[in-house]
Amino acid sequence: MIVDRYPPVNLFAIIPQRALGFEPELRELDRLLEDDGLFQQVKADLARRRPHSLRRGRHSTPVEVILRLLVVKRLYGWSYEQVEHFVGDSLVLRQFCRLYWETVPDDTTLLRWAQLVGPQTLAQLNARVVELARSLKVTRGRKLRVDSTVVETTMHHPTDSRLLGDGVRVLSRLLRRAKEILGDGAALGKATFRTRTRSIRRLAQQVHRCARRKGEAAAEEMKALYARLIGIAQQSSRQAERVRVMLQERAEAAAQRLAQQFTHFLPLVGQAITQATRRVLQGETVPAAEKLLSLFEPHTQVIQRHKPGKPIEFGRKLWLDEVDGGLVSRYAVLDQPGQDQPYLADSLAGHQERFGHPPWLLAGDRGVYSGANERLARQAGVQRIVLPATGKPSAERQHQERSGWWRRGFRFRAGIEGRISVLRRRFELDRCRDHGEGGMGRWVGWGILAHNLTKIAQTVARRAARRPAPARC
Repeated sequence: MIVDRYPPVNLFAIIPQRALGFEPELRELDRLLEDDGLFQQVKADLARRRPHSLRRGRHSTPVEVILRLLVVKRLYGWSYEQVEHFVGDSLVLRQFCRLYWETVPDDTTLLRWAQLVGPQTLAQLNARVVELARSLKVTRGRKLRVDSTVVETTMHHPTDSRLLGDGVRVLSRLLRRAKEILGDGAALGKATFRTRTRSIRRLAQQVHRCARRKGEAAAEEMKALYARLIGIAQQSSRQAERVRVMLQERAEAAAQRLAQQFTHFLPLVGQAITQATRRVLQGETVPAAEKLLSLFEPHTQVIQRHKPGKPIEFGRKLWLDEVDGGLVSRYAVLDQPGQDQPYLADSLAGHQERFGHPPWLLAGDRGVYSGANERLARQAGVQRIVLPATGKPSAERQHQERSGWWRRGFRFRAGIEGRISVLRRRFELDRCRDHGEGGMGRWVGWGILAHNLTKIAQTVARRAARRPAPARC
């Protein structure tokens, strides 16, 4: 049964002789997380775990505790195991997370709860945090700067041989599990459950050795090796398809779960086979939008940004709107890895929705510039538009870009590069450790939420420290 909170206990009052207390930033963060809007949105998602979670069953870990534990995880960059360990050992964090003397949830329990909080909920939580920032006068929404970055997925460098090898390995593992449920099966025969991981591994090693050689003979040998790889992958797919049909006819829950895994992986393995056939055997160039890069992260995209040392990245493109006060007011995991110009309209509309007025200053880099975007911003009511033009500028444009207000706005734009660096280094937006497209949305959402809460807490704590102390009589 879903429980809201534990009965409150003040650990600091129980141990008065110790100088225990929150540091200023943690104290302000504690106050921010008392907001009922944040609490109710997370509770609504956790209630979806079971049909009667709000009314029946043994008491769960309270919603308040789960929310605070997940914020602490991203605040300090800990794993779920480290959260369990360090929160259990710290009276300060026990008080902050409202655990008191209760047992810290197991890391696997916390992981299951975390997966129930959806990306849409985290976007709504961030919108609520921006509202709190406005009420605390941390931001007024007068300035807006936009930019994009890449959040990489956790995967090895994609090659056709590795994709085929992964496909055969996964299907072989599922076939072994199916054999335990179906038995050898007179209707299927022992050959249906044959695993081909050893064959595919040996062939993959030969492919890697052949790739080091040059010349026409090596190219022909490479094609022959890939033909054998593709043949083994096709045989494993045919075996898996026959077993999947048999599993779907069984009523056991274990058989149905296994059939769903076959249904998920078989099309991906088929796509890897088709891709390898087109690229290696037929010599075609497969467009980036049609490429499969990972069986386990199929949403991964090829992103060419021509950055020094990393011209090509594998992951998803992330669009960021940052306002004065250092807050990320809006973010979006983009569906396409193309140009940045199409996303400015959504940024302006989102800013108007959150703050009730357009930004006085809009700043972006050359990737955002277009004549249509400048006209759009002007029509939206933006007074100062700082978008460096591409190509050879006219004399009028050169005069504008040399003016004082334009240079100040361009220096303001450079600040978002530092914000992206902080998000990537401290809040772990360099690489997504969660799986799937939903996992990407959750990973990005928690990172930006933790950043915004921290930024608000720092600003309020710094403001309180500057406030003069009351006079003593």
